[in-house]
Amino acid sequence: MSSPSSRTDRDGDQATDELGLPVRHGAARRLVPVPLRKGVYILPNLITTAGLFCGFYSIIASLRGEFLVAAIAIMAANVFDALDGRVARVTKTTSRFGIEYDSLCDLVAFGVAPGILVYTWALTPWATFGWLAASLYVTCGALRLARFNVQFDNVEKRHFVGLPIPAAAEVVASTVMLYYFFGGEGVTYRHLIVLLMVYALAGLMVSNFRYFSFKEIDIHRRQPFWVLVLVILVLKLLIAEPQICLFSVFFLYAVSGPVRSAWVSARRLVRRAMAAHGLTTPRRSSRLDAP
Repeated sequence: MSSPSSRTDRDGDQATDELGLPVRHGAARRLVPVPLRKGVYILPNLITTAGLFCGFYSIIASLRGEFLVAAIAIMAANVFDALDGRVARVTKTTSRFGIEYDSLCDLVAFGVAPGILVYTWALTPWATFGWLAASLYVTCGALRLARFNVQFDNVEKRHFVGLPIPAAAEVVASTVMLYYFFGGEGVTYRHLIVLLMVYALAGLMVSNFRYFSFKEIDIHRRQPFWVLVLVILVLKLLIAEPQICLFSVFFLYAVSGPVRSAWVSARRLVRRAMAAHGLTTPRRSSRLDAP
């Protein structure tokens, strides 16, 4: 009789234990050791930890009612999130541990922290609908991160599928910063637009809209002259009016996915209509219709 801790299928395949590892029967039975790499890379994981600290501090600030400080902490977490991946690639210290650790930290900094911030700042008067919106945001953020980890090695690097959770968090944070930039007065927290914005961000994170990842931009190579001019203009706007500039950038990025999808669908319909009327060849139309 076989041991309860092992199982063999009816076709005579090798027995495995509860963890799915092969086992040996009889006196010499033992678990097959699984080789593990010892140690972790310090520098990129320290940067990731700094982003985690910023996210946790944002939660503390939200509970204290310091909403502007909480929004700034989320912005700082996004800076560390952008740095850790680039540092890992430059120093060739990318690891599976770092990817998983980064996802866990992102869930706190860009999922839980913005959810608590937007709830304590704007959604409390909505009672059930308010905390449901905040919890849906956190849930969709977790699903977005899980889907990204599963598809990490199988999707193209130029685009993200669904709104990245850091961008969704920055929309929330920049909205709070913009509110205080204009005086922070009035009953804005009761406005329906904040509630709808949270539901929209949750839906965009789990959608199939494609967003540019900007991973193919190489700042170490020569770029056209207009790129330098554009970067200088953006930096000047960021220094002059950081609240307005940050909100505009992240809001436009959030809506770029649906707008791009609508634009591609419209072009596809136009080309099919032209092909149906003989204005273009079917072969040319089928090639251009590809998303």
